[in-house]
Amino acid sequence: MKYGSLILEKKEYVYLKRILNISGYAEDFETQKSLQRFSEELKNAQIVDEADIPEDVIRFNSKITVYSKNGWEKTIQLVIPSEKDAKKDKVSILTPMGAALFGYSEGDTIEWDFPSGKQQINIVTVTQDEKQKKIEIPI
Repeated sequence: MKYGSLILEKKEYVYLKRILNISGYAEDFETQKSLQRFSEELKNAQIVDEADIPEDVIRFNSKITVYSKNGWEKTIQLVIPSEKDAKKDKVSILTPMGAALFGYSEGDTIEWDFPSGKQQINIVTVTQDEKQKKIEIPI
């Protein structure tokens, strides 16, 4: 892990803690397990101000290209649950892929349990959407 632990911006951290507390409704066991692991990782995360978050850290609206040791590569955008859209590759934070990636950075490798089984994925690139700076976190 490039920075030693997950890195999250303060407002995004507060929002994540809130939605994870109410997300006990996850549709399946694997998703629930992913969200539980993500909650555990958040306990050791570095919480920083907006100005101090590195550009290559995955956060809301980040565009991420990931590569799996299984041979697939995909570019997605990580979004709040209400903005998810599979046709546009917008993945909710409340999915196993969203939970696996949030707070990690470009160059990191993650081993995570997905519904299709344990996979090792590499974070190839991370770019921030210009909309990122203006994200409105629901209260």
